[in-house]
Amino acid sequence: MGRGPGDISTPARLADPGEGIGPDELALAARNHAMPPEALRYDVTPPGLHYVLTHYDIPAAEEDGWELAIGGRVRRPLVLGPDELRSRPAVTLRVTLECAGNGRALLSPRPVSQPWLTGAVGTADWTGVPLRDLLREAGVLPGAVDAVFTGADHGVERGVEQDYARALPIGTALGEADEVLVAYAMNGGPLPPQHGRPLRLVVPGWYGMAHVKWLRSVTVTDTPFDGFQQAVAYRLRQGADEEGEPVTRIAPRALLVPPGFPDFMSRTRVVRPGPVPLEGRAWSGGGPVVRVEVSADGGCSWRDAELDPEPADGSGRWAWRRWRFDWTAEPGRHVLGARATDARGARQPVRPPWNRGGFANNEVQRLPVLCAAVDDGPADDDAATGRDGPAAGR
Repeated sequence: MGRGPGDISTPARLADPGEGIGPDELALAARNHAMPPEALRYDVTPPGLHYVLTHYDIPAAEEDGWELAIGGRVRRPLVLGPDELRSRPAVTLRVTLECAGNGRALLSPRPVSQPWLTGAVGTADWTGVPLRDLLREAGVLPGAVDAVFTGADHGVERGVEQDYARALPIGTALGEADEVLVAYAMNGGPLPPQHGRPLRLVVPGWYGMAHVKWLRSVTVTDTPFDGFQQAVAYRLRQGADEEGEPVTRIAPRALLVPPGFPDFMSRTRVVRPGPVPLEGRAWSGGGPVVRVEVSADGGCSWRDAELDPEPADGSGRWAWRRWRFDWTAEPGRHVLGARATDARGARQPVRPPWNRGGFANNEVQRLPVLCAAVDDGPADDDAATGRDGPAAGR
């Protein structure tokens, strides 16, 4: 691919101290969108509420004439259309997707990019054909290293003109541990355009950058893929000159369904004194969530929440899990939070794990809450308007 504005050697910029969201970031935030936190109530996120991130443009992609080419280091290259894929045995997986940059805007210094808070997440039922079946049919040759996935999303990033492309190790692509899908349906209906119509990749447990949309080709290689999105973007770096570790699996996270009702500008929640049932969702790409703890004092103390049972059929392996907690609210200001621990023992940190790209920031959520008696009302309280105090933000 050719070069455009900028230079691949220039690292992503960090915001200056006190620098607010600029017009470029605002433009990104306007075209992409987060899941409203109240949508955590749904087991399966409706497509219009599921988070969306599109790197470049949503392509003019229709099923007529669309082809998926599977080639490279294979014995029998394949070219398949959506109808041919739908004629094969189908698999449906419930998978929680989370953007690798979720939480970026909460970091300091702030990496300048899509300014996510905590809403870049959603859970859907994805239907398609297991990738391993297609690769086995094509016949992967000995010595294969990566499977490279290329979409129709085309643009320029840090001076590199490119189709969006990512790779998976061949063992992951062949489903040695997980079942990767070439999906053509979401929540029982056709893929919406913003979610990859007519074909997309679904990689359970991995951050969203791996789930290539508008999928055009799968190319098996005998060398590691060194494309921009693999070798330059989506790396965990502390310094600009570091090679960094690749971003892969989703770190554990728990979020709350916002209780009570919100102040319009600050989003501070308002509740009444007394019992307040709290609930939320927790997930991890490293295996099932086994514990969720809740704090009502900004993380100074923690108590265990109750987890819903996992589905006996294993269908919830890659989906978020509901948790519940009974909180007794007392008048005043509070900061709620929840933290998840997965089966590997990985637990959310209270302090954010900073890196230059703002990736995998799974710090504990801080949700400001004002508990006010009915006669008090929240309208004149600074905590409700976000003018000062812990309820105004971090």
